[in-house]
Amino acid sequence: MQPLGKLRLGVNIDHVATVRNARGGAYPDPLRAAKLAEDFGADGITAHLREDRRHISDADIDGLARALTVPLNFEMAATAEMQAIALKHKPHAVCLVPEKREERTTEGGLEVAREENRLAHFIAPLRDAGCRVSIFIAADRKQIEAAARIGAQVIELHTGAYCDAHAEGRFEERDAELEALREMSAYAHSLGLEVHAGHGLTYDTVKPIAAFPEVMELNIGHFIIGEAIFRGLGPAIEEMRRLMDEAREG
Repeated sequence: MQPLGKLRLGVNIDHVATVRNARGGAYPDPLRAAKLAEDFGADGITAHLREDRRHISDADIDGLARALTVPLNFEMAATAEMQAIALKHKPHAVCLVPEKREERTTEGGLEVAREENRLAHFIAPLRDAGCRVSIFIAADRKQIEAAARIGAQVIELHTGAYCDAHAEGRFEERDAELEALREMSAYAHSLGLEVHAGHGLTYDTVKPIAAFPEVMELNIGHFIIGEAIFRGLGPAIEEMRRLMDEAREG
């Protein structure tokens, strides 16, 4: 199968805010990071406004919505508070993610199948406002089918288990996770969903995912921001872009 189009890179800037918030004040500025990411080839910017505001703040979202020239992907829990914020700003995309206060980072995908009715009503106003609605889910047929039924335009497949298995040397499990991601990318595409992927991707793990022809966008944050400490943000993004393009061409 030939690639269906250029693979887009969304750069998540949450952890620039994590560093800022460790000391308080305004530095480093996530908006500055977002504008630099634009300059160095990011196709979009992702920011997750958590209920507890542990990194991105409301003011950050205000600034991003005003200043970005590439699309903003607003990650959020499916709560009334976040829906109101999304409807105020009308970002290009909203991505619904599960959220627990005690977790360090997003764990697993959203449970869609058990909450179809609530989520269908929740996303309707967002779609009516012109936002593309994405659901962050595991590579699970039941969840993908539910996402299609409720009217989501996009799914983002959770690549965390694949990346963790690779990092921990559990290669048989890694390969099984990769195969599930491959199969479910194709299945979601067959249902008319646009397929994105993300969570935990690094230079070592990105190419197999980038090679899936149905995947149209990768959202990568923590690794890029961490690598920027050593390379600088621009070179870190450029290397990720190079690897993605190389995988797509192969």
